[in-house]
Amino acid sequence: MTGEKNDGRSGADHAHREDARPESSGIAQTSDPRPRAPLPGLAAVALYLLLLAGTIILGVVAGGRYPPVYLVFSALFIAACAGLLMLFRWAWALALAAVVLLAAYNFWIFSKLHITPALVQGGLNLIFFLYLIRAEVRSKLR
Repeated sequence: MTGEKNDGRSGADHAHREDARPESSGIAQTSDPRPRAPLPGLAAVALYLLLLAGTIILGVVAGGRYPPVYLVFSALFIAACAGLLMLFRWAWALALAAVVLLAAYNFWIFSKLHITPALVQGGLNLIFFLYLIRAEVRSKLR
């Protein structure tokens, strides 16, 4: 014997059980068990924010429909879009604030002016809000 303890198990059974459990070497493991691919819903929210940012940019540059200060919103939407695709928690908070404020704004527009597209867009923002607050979505963020 070479100094190993024999606890009554056969050699093959002992080797099989040793391989089955993880080796603890005292070094902290840095592997993240969460997948790096975004959820399809997060990708949809990111594309929606990118579409809104593009609409604002075109409205400011080409049509003069929006004042230039709206480009700040466009930059925030683009930052939230990129951060959501990388699963950052700060981007989730930014996107959540964007869809809540847009839903409130669109529902207010509908209540004052009775414009049906505002109701549709407000409903879409509400659906995105309800998706973003799910525990499954929040657990995937880092």
